[in-house]
Amino acid sequence: MTQESEQKIREVFQQQKAFFKTNQTKDIEFRKAQLRKFRDVFSSHTDALCEALDIDLGKSRKEAEYVEIQIVMSELDYLLENIDEWAKPTPVESKPHPSGAEVVSKIIYEPYGVNYIIGPFNYPVQLTFSPLIGALIAGNTAIIKPSENTPHVAKVLEDIVKASFEESYVAVVQGAIEENTLLLSLPFDYIFFTGSPNVGKIVMKAAAEQLIPLTLELGGKSPTIVHHDADLDKAVARISYGKWINCGQTCVAPDYIYIHESVKDLFVEKFKAYLHATYSDGSLGKIGKIVNQNQIKHLAGYLEAAPEKVIYGGNYNLETRHFEATLMDQVTWNDQVMQQEIFGPILPILTYNDIDEALEEINSRPKPLALYVFSENQEFADDVLNRTTSGDAEINGTIIHVGSHYLPFGGVGTSGMGKYHGKFSFENFSHSRSVLQVK
Repeated sequence: MTQESEQKIREVFQQQKAFFKTNQTKDIEFRKAQLRKFRDVFSSHTDALCEALDIDLGKSRKEAEYVEIQIVMSELDYLLENIDEWAKPTPVESKPHPSGAEVVSKIIYEPYGVNYIIGPFNYPVQLTFSPLIGALIAGNTAIIKPSENTPHVAKVLEDIVKASFEESYVAVVQGAIEENTLLLSLPFDYIFFTGSPNVGKIVMKAAAEQLIPLTLELGGKSPTIVHHDADLDKAVARISYGKWINCGQTCVAPDYIYIHESVKDLFVEKFKAYLHATYSDGSLGKIGKIVNQNQIKHLAGYLEAAPEKVIYGGNYNLETRHFEATLMDQVTWNDQVMQQEIFGPILPILTYNDIDEALEEINSRPKPLALYVFSENQEFADDVLNRTTSGDAEINGTIIHVGSHYLPFGGVGTSGMGKYHGKFSFENFSHSRSVLQVK
């Protein structure tokens, strides 16, 4: 990073600090007008975004529009529709005053100030702009750093921001570790990070040095439990959707399957048939691209460590960054593939007879971002949720909860902290200030 680049970043930060002090962003009409303009600009860049997502991640037009663009648009429309109501002071009960005087209590919602939003590579549009619109609807300013691993998308994101906002309100900083290190040294009022737990620790440590509040959206090994009474055809289709979308590079993707031993063989047979029917000439190239060659090599290492356990797929192309949908069977917790989040299209299958033992294994490990359970028995599914913990959970489905602006999304423990989406975004990016007035 050049001295000129460093100076520019510091100048933009100071400009945003100065602009926030004008109190313009506290005006609800200002927020709505700015986001309506952003909506128009964002919509007009649909073609450019889809092309960039194809180059960087191999996302089809259909997938790009559904999981990236439409989710942002839906979230934005919902925020614009409800901000007037959410931003109103909330009256609450008051305790009696010692003197007997009348007391009135309320909660008001204030923006934090200048926010730093660090975007990931896997859903570089949705997971950068969704936090941004949450920050702006709450009245903040923001500096964004898109992922350097998806450079074509990052350039379009910058074009959209420049066409939508003044730099003193929203700005984009391109770069990698050097730029991020500099930005993390600045006295932001709030930090929002989406990425790996390892980098999350670096971000949290930097925030702790200055006591900056933050949200961490991380990941983990999200388990999928398939009980003996599950509808196996539905389970296969819905697990496939959640696992293979974006070539497995989804923070809430099913990381592994725990299936009841009595139906395991039938389940595997159905899974292979589904993959063959869905990707008749193989899934290589049909489920997207791995972000870079280093990650391809990392994923290949899981297969090389236990080649006898690969029962479907396993092919990849280092040059094109394609990796086939791959099933591994007879997997144990000692296998290399079970030591950390996979973040790719490899699906290990473990078995259980006693659900107590399976839950003990799950609970002995870091809390995952999501947990999925497939069963036709509501009592069984509820019991699994009651005896486990995760950021979020689904019964008889996978990853769909992420797209709902009615549900708070986020992790717990090592899978993250803080919740956002919909009203929860407004609350996440707002300081709830208690006000008591004695009359």
